[in-house]
Amino acid sequence: MMISSRLFNSAPFSIISVSNKKKFRSSHYPTATAIHSIKSEVSMDSTPKTNDTSFEFLCKKPYTPPSWAANLNPIPSHVFSLGQFPTPIHKWNLPNLPKGTEVYLKRDDLSGMQLSGNKVRKLEFLMAEAVAQGADCIITIGGIQSNHCRATAVAAKYLNLDCYLILRTSKALVDQDPGLTGNLLVERLVGAHVDLISKEEYASIGAVALTNILKEKLLSEGRKPYVIPVGGSNSLGTWGYVEAVREIQQQLGKGSGGITFDDIIVACGSGGTIAGLSVGTWLSGLAAKVHAYCVCDDPDYFYDYVQGLIDGLQAGVSSRDIVNIQNAKGLGYAMNTSEELNFVREIAKATGIVLDPVYSGKAAYGMMRDMAENPRKWEGRKVLFVHTGGFLGLYEKTEQITPLVGNWRRMDVHASIPRKEGTGKMF
Repeated sequence: MMISSRLFNSAPFSIISVSNKKKFRSSHYPTATAIHSIKSEVSMDSTPKTNDTSFEFLCKKPYTPPSWAANLNPIPSHVFSLGQFPTPIHKWNLPNLPKGTEVYLKRDDLSGMQLSGNKVRKLEFLMAEAVAQGADCIITIGGIQSNHCRATAVAAKYLNLDCYLILRTSKALVDQDPGLTGNLLVERLVGAHVDLISKEEYASIGAVALTNILKEKLLSEGRKPYVIPVGGSNSLGTWGYVEAVREIQQQLGKGSGGITFDDIIVACGSGGTIAGLSVGTWLSGLAAKVHAYCVCDDPDYFYDYVQGLIDGLQAGVSSRDIVNIQNAKGLGYAMNTSEELNFVREIAKATGIVLDPVYSGKAAYGMMRDMAENPRKWEGRKVLFVHTGGFLGLYEKTEQITPLVGNWRRMDVHASIPRKEGTGKMF
């Protein structure tokens, strides 16, 4: 195969211009009194109400772990139903695979529309804790096109909570309106409060300190914020993909024709997904080897970070024994070579599967390159690739992708074809 801080607030129910604040620390939000008066006519019970208990979507329910995970500690008490699960598994007809190799897709990109991708599984547990603690708003942080931040903003609004996002951007753009491209469009449509921070400030201050600054500010205004870390990747969020392993087991037991997977492959950006997948696979006896392709930092960093997450669950296992992490960062996080983007285009054209450029696109690129370079290692193996979503991230890459696609022309209609005004109805 050829491997080619600035605040932007919108008042509810009104349209206002975006304000340009000069200093991150001087940015101010509506007071708690103002917000609560706006919401006085809206139920402040964050649990959606329904008279029909058969409707499970957006409901909080007690959580019972798989039997093989019962010794992990602590076990979440509740979970919110936020995603469209189970997500499908189907064969992925990739070209130029090694002899006898079969690749299947776990479609976590289909876990919802606005609220989609792997982040939904983590948020089901994180939002349940936020509601249980009486939070009235959520704080989280990430890159300017963070899928996690978009998913968190939507989930918060589903549960009648405000959402505050700290988004990392370039120094040249930190004082400008961030626009409406990709994830930003959804975040701003659902009314998330956006603070911009430069990459340089982010690197020198850190995500934990930045979210704490905002948390203290909101506390001083009488709010009750709940902080979710980068990517939703803490030990509680890890349960999302422990639960995903149970889902995969159940799918394999229903009409799979006796298929078992030798390998599970997934992208890694913050560590929570691979922590849950690897510890769940290890505990469940699924007997598949988990491979992660990291799209930022490096494998050693993620081995250590994942170790911290699984130690937080008292799993009693070394991360290096349950997951193989390889580097797929390339030029850097959310940066792509033309070869990587052309790979995304080729896969879409060949199979109909659209990969995002930041996570699954780089992971699939790394997988296919390894298969091309080391075919004997993969011959005869059945591989499950977890598509973690992120489709909206493609919109930021349109300038780079445009020269790669073409496929358009003006239709040539000969002059002899009869024409009569009003014949064609324009619907």
